[in-house]
Amino acid sequence: MMKVIEGYSDADFKRTILSALRLLVIITVVAAPLVWWKLGWQSAVLLLVGSLISGSGLYEWLRLMTAVMVRMDGGATAKPMGMVLVGFFLRLGLTVVLLYVSLKILDGSVYALAGGLALGVFALTVEGLRLMKAWTV
Repeated sequence: MMKVIEGYSDADFKRTILSALRLLVIITVVAAPLVWWKLGWQSAVLLLVGSLISGSGLYEWLRLMTAVMVRMDGGATAKPMGMVLVGFFLRLGLTVVLLYVSLKILDGSVYALAGGLALGVFALTVEGLRLMKAWTV
């Protein structure tokens, strides 16, 4: 049976997301030259595009959840939720454009792009497992 994490604060959430972003950057910096060497520069750029989209999604999730948590706590002055949502939907639109343009122009491996997109999920999973390990001991 799993225990409820008591005392998990907004700062813990922020630290988890920022750690996942840092891990994403580290993996991308290591993987990009390997993909370039094995599949060519276009695939390496697609990996970078996927990682950029994934990282921006994590960062936007951090902004969105921070705004929601500030509103729920009611203690601090919250940013207008409309601006946060506009930023979210703008990033979503730019993501679609970036995906379309990169796939149309670059003749690299689509798997490299998918790998870059999956790196954000992988990094967040690793940080979540680290968090669970830290809270269970």
